[in-house]
Amino acid sequence: MNGNDFMAWVLRSPFHGMLSNGMMLITITGRKTGKTYTTPVGYYVEGEYLWIVTSRERKWWKNLQGGAQVNLLLKRKPVNGIADIELDEKAVEARMYEYLRHVPQAAKPMKIRVEDGKPNPADIAATAKDRLFVNIKLTE
Repeated sequence: MNGNDFMAWVLRSPFHGMLSNGMMLITITGRKTGKTYTTPVGYYVEGEYLWIVTSRERKWWKNLQGGAQVNLLLKRKPVNGIADIELDEKAVEARMYEYLRHVPQAAKPMKIRVEDGKPNPADIAATAKDRLFVNIKLTE
C-alpha cells in the first residue's frame, strides 16, 4: 500500500475526520482512455469553489483542460462537480496568496518564506512556475 492508497483508505473510512477538512478524493475520467482515476488531493474552499493546488509535473489534471465532470468524495459524501484548470503563471501567483491564507502551513514545504506574516513575492513567483490550480464548482 503506497501513500495515496493509505490516504484514500482513511478518507473512505470512519476515521476520515482526521483529514476531511483539507483532503478529499477526486475521480477523473481519462479523455483518451475513458478509464477513471481516483487520487487524494488537498483542497480549500473559497466562495462557491473548491480549489486544489498541484504540480505541473503530475498528469491527472490534463484530463480537466477545457472543463470536465469530476466525482468527489468530500467529507465521506459523494458529490459531483465541474472542474477546470488555471495554468497562467500570473493567475497562479495571485491564487497562491489566497491558498496560503487558507493553508498557511503549506508555505514551508513549498519553500515560500513568510516575512511579517506575508509570503515572499519572489518565492511565490518561483513556485507558480511549477504549480497550477484546479477549481471545482459543485453541481449537487
